[in-house]
Amino acid sequence: MSVSRHQAVGAYRRWEPADFDAEAGEGSAGGGVRRPGSAQTPGPGTSAAGTPPQAPGTGSPATPPASPQAGSPPPQAAPELTLPPDFHLPTAEEIERMHEEVRLAGFEEGRRAGYAEGLEAGRAEGHAQGKASAEAEAARLAGLADGLDAALQALDGEVAEELMALAIEMARRMVRLTLEAHPETVLETVRGALLQLPQGHAQIHLHPDDLALVRQHLGDQLAHAGHRLQEDALLQRGECRIDGQGAQVDATLETRWRRVLESIGHERARWQVPTDEAGNPPA
Repeated sequence: MSVSRHQAVGAYRRWEPADFDAEAGEGSAGGGVRRPGSAQTPGPGTSAAGTPPQAPGTGSPATPPASPQAGSPPPQAAPELTLPPDFHLPTAEEIERMHEEVRLAGFEEGRRAGYAEGLEAGRAEGHAQGKASAEAEAARLAGLADGLDAALQALDGEVAEELMALAIEMARRMVRLTLEAHPETVLETVRGALLQLPQGHAQIHLHPDDLALVRQHLGDQLAHAGHRLQEDALLQRGECRIDGQGAQVDATLETRWRRVLESIGHERARWQVPTDEAGNPPA
């Protein structure tokens, strides 16, 4: 029959020595207690042969004194421990197996505790690393966003400049086309330039083709005011320059174009731009 560790532990009882003082108290008041294997020591009222002493003058022994515990019940013997009939002490192999089971149980418990502790430590470390990585990635994305914002602002500026340059070029071409299609616009140019003079008697310089047009529409009016028309081949169609007494009015396209661009903050754009043989500006 195999005995488990718990059965083997319960089969043994701790040995305790007998209480000799208690046994001495349970005996007679004047007698001693005889221990196994030792001779009895005679008491004060007992002879060496173990018989009580006789009274003087009589042949009968003296009556022993009453025991102080005569009325108490006799002491009960301790119950005898008995083992089951089929009980057998564990063998060395069984004891070794018990030790191995305890060792494996302790190892498994330690492994589980270590696994739980390592898992918690790994989770905490992973959380810290993930947080640091997320913060670094957020900082990198914030830097990219700032760089993108700056790039978009620069692009907006470049696009605005390109659009403004395109608008200026379109305006310049529209002015040229307007002068070619409507040469009579030079009349308004002459009237506006004359209004800037403090007094009359001025010389009006015009392109030869514009001179004939101005003389046809404004000749009598200009002559009545004392103005004289002067032909100037250096001027372009639609331009004029007026010389008065101590004053001069420059109404050339270059000057008027520069004044318009200065008013919108693009004074660097010129009226005259390089052109190819077909008269188109270079790409």
